Amino acid sequence: MTILGLPILSFVIFFPMAGVLLLLFVDRERAELAKWVALVASGITFLISLPLFYGFDEAATGFQFVERAAWIPAWGAEYQLGLDGISLFLVLLTTLLTFLSILGSWTSVQEHVREFLICLLLLEVGMTGVFVALDMFLFFVFWEVMLFPMYFLIGVWGSDRRLYAAIKFVVYTMSASALMLVAILVTYYLHYRASGRLSFSLLDWYTLQVGLPAQYWLFAAFALAFAVKVPMWPFHTWLPDAHVEAPTAGSVILAGVLLKMGTYGFLRFAMPLFPQATEAAIPFLIGLSVIGILYGALVCMVQPDMKKLVAYSSVSHLGFVMLGLFALNLQGVQGSVLQMLNHGVSTGGLFFLVGMIYERRHTKAIAEFGGLIRVMPIYAAFMLIFVLSSIGLPSLNGFVGEYLILLGAYQVSPIAAILSASAVIVAAVYLLWMYQRVFFGVISNAKNLTLRDLPLREVAVLVPLVVLILWGGIYPKTFLGKTEASVAGFLKRVRIERQTAQAAQPAPEAALARATESPASPSVESR
Repeated sequence: MTILGLPILSFVIFFPMAGVLLLLFVDRERAELAKWVALVASGITFLISLPLFYGFDEAATGFQFVERAAWIPAWGAEYQLGLDGISLFLVLLTTLLTFLSILGSWTSVQEHVREFLICLLLLEVGMTGVFVALDMFLFFVFWEVMLFPMYFLIGVWGSDRRLYAAIKFVVYTMSASALMLVAILVTYYLHYRASGRLSFSLLDWYTLQVGLPAQYWLFAAFALAFAVKVPMWPFHTWLPDAHVEAPTAGSVILAGVLLKMGTYGFLRFAMPLFPQATEAAIPFLIGLSVIGILYGALVCMVQPDMKKLVAYSSVSHLGFVMLGLFALNLQGVQGSVLQMLNHGVSTGGLFFLVGMIYERRHTKAIAEFGGLIRVMPIYAAFMLIFVLSSIGLPSLNGFVGEYLILLGAYQVSPIAAILSASAVIVAAVYLLWMYQRVFFGVISNAKNLTLRDLPLREVAVLVPLVVLILWGGIYPKTFLGKTEASVAGFLKRVRIERQTAQAAQPAPEAALARATESPASPSVESR
């Protein structure tokens, strides 16, 4: 599929760069024009990403819309892109949230507006590229591209402790990236030893069978890098600071898209490349997931700050995603893929709403509010919808994802499923309690009497997310149908490679060189 003669995936990735180039020629003083340029660029990007949904073949298990071109032949690096059901909705979520973030930041950012918009568009390029790159070298380039725009978004347009939060974000992320780069290079070398040719292609790497104990070390390196990005407990401490200090658009993108890069990394790279290590790590990672679910939920109960409460809720919700992944069955993994989308929609909406009230009152403290439903009824209605979605109310999107995850987890570990289900009750407590304190009761603070309700622009930001919440809850087949074949192919790949590797596995005391010389399994075809 092409648009204006260009392959659609490349068009979606790089069209925001057209907006960046135009913004470079916009005078810094013409902030209104800069906003319109960025909004149109991101809006067109979202529109041209929609054919990916309608043109996607639900029955295909391989990659679609594949693009492949020579890039660095001497290294075996290619410009290779592809999309499957696992990455489809993450790409669409990225293009949608970027557009809404620019629209939602229309009045909240007053200084260095042009540079702010450039960072958002560059961030979109990196995020979209991560989800469609099928060459590991290209993937790593996109992974690093998205790091620095987010650093500047937090460090320049954030709150009082923005520099601390930005540096902490970079230190955690770059440390994990360095570890992942080492693992990529080692796997690249092992593939060369086994096949005799240089290649960074993920499709080629899927045919590689790494022996033990190398598989354990490489899985650990990838898993640690992705666990920091998720973030899993106990690697989560950078997240609340980054969320609280970031501007609203930064928080929305961080929660809605960037955290999904960690869970996506497990699905796309760590688990299918190292299936035996995945099997060995299941009890450990399920344990960390359950701890994260409970820890995030309990910490939310004592938060006096609305934004920090929503931030810690992400630790709990992403714990559910990880729990479903390592259930390693169709229900659990499909629930996780769906919950990645659900979390981006619901938590993104909550961050938008917190940002809207902060723009009016310049405080996020729950104690500063009360009785807001009397002066901001439209705002209260939207907040209730997003709160109920995050809780997992039946007929809303959050229920479907959590139900599938718990169903899949129960087949593997009933105790883990029961403990995790208890966090759903805790989520209802902390979110409904927050809602009660902010919107009900008397208006004790005179500053709240003059608050204006949501104008049309802010309603327009929230309505698309509400539509997705209702759509995902009432008719989830739209989303599950697109992901089922890809998830089934992922599970088949992990299981077949695990069984084949076990049959060909040399003695545990064999040297690393011998461990990498086992026969390769059939290659994965792209469609």
